[in-house]
Amino acid sequence: MSTDSQAPKALRGVGNFIDDRFHLAKTGEKNLRKVFPNHWSFMLGEIALYSFIILLVTGVFLTLWFKPSMQEIVYDGPYERLNGVLMSEAYASTLHIDFGVRGGFLVRQIHHWAALIFVASLVVHMLRVFFTGAFRKPREINWLIGVAIFSLAMIEGLFGYSLPDDLPSGMGVRILQGVMLSLPLIGTYISMFLFGGEFPGEDIISRLYMLHILLIPGILLALIVAHFMILWHQKHTQYPGTGRTNKKVVGTPMFPGFAVKAGGFFFFVFAVTVGLSAFVQINPIHLFGPFTPTSITSGLQPDWYMGFMEGALRIFPNWLDFQIFGYAVPIGVLVPGLGIMGLVFGGLAVWPFLERWITGDQRAHNVADRPRNAPVRTGLGVAGIVFYGLLWLAGSNDILSHTFSISLYWTTYFFRVAVIVGPVIGFIVAKRICLGLQRRDRETLEHGYESGTIQQLPSGEFIEVHKESSAETVHVLESKEEVDRIDAETIASIEAATDANGVEAPAARGLKGRLRARLAHWYTKDNVSFEGVEAHTGHHLHHGAAEEKEPAQTH
Repeated sequence: MSTDSQAPKALRGVGNFIDDRFHLAKTGEKNLRKVFPNHWSFMLGEIALYSFIILLVTGVFLTLWFKPSMQEIVYDGPYERLNGVLMSEAYASTLHIDFGVRGGFLVRQIHHWAALIFVASLVVHMLRVFFTGAFRKPREINWLIGVAIFSLAMIEGLFGYSLPDDLPSGMGVRILQGVMLSLPLIGTYISMFLFGGEFPGEDIISRLYMLHILLIPGILLALIVAHFMILWHQKHTQYPGTGRTNKKVVGTPMFPGFAVKAGGFFFFVFAVTVGLSAFVQINPIHLFGPFTPTSITSGLQPDWYMGFMEGALRIFPNWLDFQIFGYAVPIGVLVPGLGIMGLVFGGLAVWPFLERWITGDQRAHNVADRPRNAPVRTGLGVAGIVFYGLLWLAGSNDILSHTFSISLYWTTYFFRVAVIVGPVIGFIVAKRICLGLQRRDRETLEHGYESGTIQQLPSGEFIEVHKESSAETVHVLESKEEVDRIDAETIASIEAATDANGVEAPAARGLKGRLRARLAHWYTKDNVSFEGVEAHTGHHLHHGAAEEKEPAQTH
């Protein structure tokens, strides 16, 4: 073995130490030399991991002083403005953390900011995975785990936001109870069980507390470990480039390069989180006061990741509410409160399998797609972003109405129309942009790039010289995978197909086969094919001019 292929001396020493005791040196050394691709977007998942670690550490600190009790007491503490006010022990203990524990307010701010960053990084990370097709075979299971982590993170954030029992969090719990009550037949039973009686009951804080600090974090931790174990086994996806294939990864070894980079990045994430917590105040519960069922508030918004549910509840009409045998079915709460969330998360979970069924692509993919090369998928992703963003804005329709002096009814009507029309427009625009970029890529691959040099031919014609693209660019452009296109004629042949005995073929006989053919046609019909295109080599004249002709004049 050559010297260059050996592991670093420090790594060999660790391996020998382990091997002397557990005979695992070879396995450990091999895993520590695992290669990770280099790209900034791959660090988004690490931000989520580091934020989760910060959440665990700060959460343990906060549990030392927080009292998850709804027993009412008269406050007599360091925050004098609320002295003599009747409040729950949960709210009083949170005030004690803020004003009576050294560094307590900063730690609570770090905990809250880390939660927001955790969910935000999950969202952006999942968008990166979706748009690049990194969820495809063999990573469908890891995608499902990621969807589960995302959904649990939102629920965990909602429960944590509700624990201080201040006025905004109490209003959030009230909305949660309203969504529970919208469930036909069982809604009232679930509400009475969770709250320990009529709202607000006496048990909701203590029960949310156990879910927040024990059950959901335990599940999240298990899912994150499973996520990284599968990632470690299957290797990371990588973007197309020179030397990168489905069987070869180009990047930095785990030890020492990637480990040093990851360690430094953790402290960077921690520093940003602490900086935000120190200089940007969030959720100042001491200004809101304790929650009471008779108090109301306006102008306050939930944490950003729950804004879409707030917006859906605000703009969804109640025209469709009905009763079954005397039992009310409040569609105006049930659909926006649970239906839309089920649509979002259910759609994310099903999409890898649906796309594979539509395209018939059973190949393993370790090289990520460029979003432009999957225009329908990219268009659907943009449509989802537009849908979410409009619902998020609708959650502040009262603030928008007040700020811009617009009727609240008109803002509501606008968002009711926009959440239907907006995603359609987003899909069309994104798809057309992707197709335009595909055509430009084909032009670049076939003719090279514009050099800016204008030449005049002996005939007097002026043309621009195109030069050869770099090897890296050519490799990226050639990485576009050809998708089997199903045109209208193919669909007609499927529907009209019969076997040797004149019996209609199963594909034509079944609704499933016909549906798949039409979806595949829709998915692939506009895709720009690169088949037969050869990379431009050498300096030549564009527009079919002969290379051997000498230019009469150069400008």
